[in-house]
Amino acid sequence: MPIIQLVMEEYVPRALWRRRRTTDSPGPAGRRWAGRLRRSGPLARAGQALRVRVGRRRQPPAGGLVVSDGYPDLPGYGRELTAGPAPRTAADVAALAPVSPAVGPTGAAPDAAGLAIPLLPGPRTAARRAKFALVNACTISSLGLGMLAIFLAMHGQVRFAATALIACVVFDGLDGALARRFGVASPFGAQMDSLVDMCSFGLAAPVVVYASLAGSVPAGVAVVACVLVAACAAIRLARFNVSPKDGRFFCGVPTTMAAAVLALTVLIELPLPGGVLLAGVALLAFAMVSSFPYAKLARIAKLPPWLWLLPLAGTLLDARVTFALVVVGYLVSGPLLWLRQRRAA
Repeated sequence: MPIIQLVMEEYVPRALWRRRRTTDSPGPAGRRWAGRLRRSGPLARAGQALRVRVGRRRQPPAGGLVVSDGYPDLPGYGRELTAGPAPRTAADVAALAPVSPAVGPTGAAPDAAGLAIPLLPGPRTAARRAKFALVNACTISSLGLGMLAIFLAMHGQVRFAATALIACVVFDGLDGALARRFGVASPFGAQMDSLVDMCSFGLAAPVVVYASLAGSVPAGVAVVACVLVAACAAIRLARFNVSPKDGRFFCGVPTTMAAAVLALTVLIELPLPGGVLLAGVALLAFAMVSSFPYAKLARIAKLPPWLWLLPLAGTLLDARVTFALVVVGYLVSGPLLWLRQRRAA
């Protein structure tokens, strides 16, 4: 091999992943193989990835020097050094800053109508507005009854407070049914209903239970049980807002049903020791945040008619025992359905 060619091969830079093409290379087959290696071979793709990564890593410093080729610092790679962009001034930064939605570009407040979010989606006719107002009136009524239950419990009228809680449950179911019937369901209504449920069932129900347990159990233990109910109700409502909805089952006992069970327990005055009642309150709280599937009322209503004869007959004999058995049966149905789904899977 000539000496000049050896010198050129030693000092002429070349890519590490390309095959060297010289005069003594094989025929056309060798050149075609080298072309495929450069275009689509694994080494060529690795080299392209390396060039991209090195190019990303070398960001131009403000007012400094920039390497224009993006190749690694290997011997033989000549690099062109150019001046980087000049640092931006305060005026440039202010020009690029986004305009705040609360203040217009001229410093004046924008039109309030342009930023208003409609609470009722769809056509805003007088009839739809009246229906929307009626639905929200039911929601506010549930909130007012929850506050009334707290005030009654503070004055020792526990049974009247439990009755107010049951009325809260009725209005809570009424607003959702009316919203679906009238076609005025909205995200605002869903959030409003969730906040009212937390006030009426997450706070009022524990207060009524605490007032009913006063004197029969230690105050500290009753406080812990009631705080547990409030915390589990908040977790249950927050999870319900962000979880996908299932038309057949609830994920955990709904907050409305838990409050109804607590209110009926106080109203009918179950003849149970205080410790047993506290255990039942804690079990109901954990059932709200469990992942067990519980059937919805619409699904329960489709049961065979003869199954309703048993609770009706039990109510005529002893309403308190029948109520306790129905509640226990509903709480146990969740784990049983969960086991059935696991076996089917």
